[in-house]
Amino acid sequence: MSPVHFAFSAAFILSLSGLAFHRSHLLSALLCLEGMMLTLYIAIALWTLQLDSTSSSSAPMLLLAFSACEASAGLALLVATARTHGTDRLQSLNLLQC
Repeated sequence: MSPVHFAFSAAFILSLSGLAFHRSHLLSALLCLEGMMLTLYIAIALWTLQLDSTSSSSAPMLLLAFSACEASAGLALLVATARTHGTDRLQSLNLLQC
């Protein structure tokens, strides 16, 4: 395994473990998801550059667009949650209540 592959694997695993173990605040969960998406974006962009293929050159831009949409939807949920519940702690949310 090359050092570049190890760095991307380690960054993805750290973000995934942060999402799994530190879920007390909605903002920290969103930051972990964003770290995972950016790691995947950089890995796919480097993979496309290594292959020199034009057929998969739009994949990193598509992933970046989805990542931006995910971030904006997450921040909108964070603002709505903070306004209605007064905090972004996930323990204070009740999913059964509308």
